[in-house]
Amino acid sequence: MEGFNWDSVSASIQGLISTWGLKVVGAVALLVVGLFVIKSIRRLIKGALLSSKLDETLVPFLTGMVYYFLLIVLLVAVLSLFGIETTSVIAVLGAAGLAVGLALQGTLSNFASGIMLLIFRPFRAGDYVEVGGVAGSVTEVGIFSSRLTTPDNVLINVPNSTIYGQVIKNYSANENRRCDLVVGISYSDDISKAMAVIHQVLKADERVLADPEPMVAVSELADSSVNLVVRPWCKKEVYWPLRFDLTRVIKEQLETNGLSIPFPQRDVHVFKSGNIA
Repeated sequence: MEGFNWDSVSASIQGLISTWGLKVVGAVALLVVGLFVIKSIRRLIKGALLSSKLDETLVPFLTGMVYYFLLIVLLVAVLSLFGIETTSVIAVLGAAGLAVGLALQGTLSNFASGIMLLIFRPFRAGDYVEVGGVAGSVTEVGIFSSRLTTPDNVLINVPNSTIYGQVIKNYSANENRRCDLVVGISYSDDISKAMAVIHQVLKADERVLADPEPMVAVSELADSSVNLVVRPWCKKEVYWPLRFDLTRVIKEQLETNGLSIPFPQRDVHVFKSGNIA
């Protein structure tokens, strides 16, 4: 081909190779070695987290965060080999992160709350809790939301920010629970006899713990009854069966022993003020 200067092209190619060849080779070598090191670090961190008995849901997230952070560092290092100003790249990444953060405030709030729940573990899967205005058994603690199943088998998804920002009641955290009942008897009944009958009922039920000792005491002189508080302790697994059974048995035993649980009563006084035509 006339007019085509092969010598010039060859010189240009040689110049490019001499200028960028070593940089390209160095960048490829850095990528290969860097990826190998990053994957090794991820495996080491994953093994350490699993051996520390950290929640399994949190392990992939933490290892992923470290992995992608190291990848960004590696990318910046590779770009610096080619003379690219990495300060501007970091600034762009920071601005992009800020924009995403502002756009996803609610999601990030749930995300941060989920991390705190997984780290501090105020409850675990299987616990019966009251959070965010709802109550149920925890089936899953996720990064963005947690799942509860109510006693009537309704599945509820609760945002983690709602959970972590409010009071958390965990009814399964402690081994024992106190079963609080209120029993009303008539003003004409013998209080000591009623308390003795209730103590007998508690003593006869093997689910009631001897220590702490159950309490039966007069709590209130109400409008229509003398109210007694009944406070036995039990294992958390038998709380509801014990509560239901004691309510029935105490009522039956009080009636068997001639004691009554009165209905609400009200006295009405009629005054005659004059003749009605």
